[in-house]
Amino acid sequence: MSTIAIFGSYVLSRKNGAQDVLRDHWVLVEGKTIAAVTRDKPQADEVHDRPGRFVLPGLLNLHNHCFSEAVARSHTEDGNGRRNNQSIVYTVLLPLTKRGADLLSAEERMAVARLGILQLLKGGATTVMEPFRNSIPEMFDAAEEMGIRFYGAPYLFSTSDAKAGPDGVVHYAGDDGTADMATWDALYRRWNNRGDGRISLAMSPHATDTCGPDLLKACAARARELGVPITTHMAQSRAEVETIGKRYGGRTPAQYLDWLGLLAPDLMAAHCMFSSDDDLKLMAARGMTVLNCPRVFARAGVTAAFSRFAEHGVRTVVGTDGYNMDLLGELNAASLISKITSARADVANSPELIEANTAIAADVIKRPDLGRIEPGATADLTVVDLTHPHLQPLFDPRRALIALANRANIDQVMVDGRMLIDAGRYLAADEAAITAAGNAAIGKIWDLPEAQAAFNG
Repeated sequence: MSTIAIFGSYVLSRKNGAQDVLRDHWVLVEGKTIAAVTRDKPQADEVHDRPGRFVLPGLLNLHNHCFSEAVARSHTEDGNGRRNNQSIVYTVLLPLTKRGADLLSAEERMAVARLGILQLLKGGATTVMEPFRNSIPEMFDAAEEMGIRFYGAPYLFSTSDAKAGPDGVVHYAGDDGTADMATWDALYRRWNNRGDGRISLAMSPHATDTCGPDLLKACAARARELGVPITTHMAQSRAEVETIGKRYGGRTPAQYLDWLGLLAPDLMAAHCMFSSDDDLKLMAARGMTVLNCPRVFARAGVTAAFSRFAEHGVRTVVGTDGYNMDLLGELNAASLISKITSARADVANSPELIEANTAIAADVIKRPDLGRIEPGATADLTVVDLTHPHLQPLFDPRRALIALANRANIDQVMVDGRMLIDAGRYLAADEAAITAAGNAAIGKIWDLPEAQAAFNG
């Protein structure tokens, strides 16, 4: 069994159930497990002795979209593609991912998947939960190949063809629930627990407005039968809230999911920023988790404040939603947007945000062996280089991490005891080749007439 020793000028350990920042300690990894955290330099087959590093538990990113956000990138900023200022979910993301998945070959879809996972790893994530159209199964192949811990969440739709018309009004078509459940089951049989246990599935009914009661109840029953997490989008646009109210007797999206039995501790709901205060009280009471992705909405002038959910007692973690995939930058945005919207400097503080994406996120997916640096834990680590000029002089590494750091400061990423990123570079393949192939594949979607119409509408 090989051993790896990593020196940290700072190591985020735990003491009495809380964070404890150790100075000048070593983390010893044996195989896939953390064997020791010690002040004395241990004997090891491989030694990484770089002063100025902050060794963290591997960061968990529980909401990301590699494919759809690649389609939208650098097209939809500054309000572009928003008909009548509506959400790009219905003008760009859903229509073009449906068309693009059919257009591209398996190898081209694989190229896009590799590009996304490369960004996630270079952004410091060791674990990702990735919802995507089930016509892009190459996401699993890329995750297995590249070494990330992957919770694949292939979508299920009652209506997979939701798109906004010229007036911005969303029209819903199709009925794919039965077929999507069959596809999900097939992917589960093929992929769950692959990659030495790194590859898992989550149940992912797409959203409250694209999934009807029968499908949502079937998803919950199947997920609970298998013991897999459930993730969805909830209250991510005003149009969604209005649609659910009209369909289901004035219910909000949260009330709709509660009515169907999904608002529970095994549910992770992304965004939720158009939830009312009463909704948040209900969500807290039911013990579900909000996946807060502030930056993707900030570009549209919408504040999705981590602090609002947390102050209502809702368990909250931060995800990237695929936009930028810089998890440290996303945590910085969660801090700043919370402070601005609450007019308080002490909310969404640094230890709270780090805890959200380490120990709390690990507990959400029922993996107490993740999100912690302690003997016996799984060896998933994120190492940040704090020697950069913009991080010096340094007093508190946690505050520096949240307030000042970004993905360019990611030095090492380890998953299951395997070093995937070292000195900021992916070790197992040519980054430039991965990037070029992913760019070329997405370019084929951008060349479509319907893409030009969507981006310029």
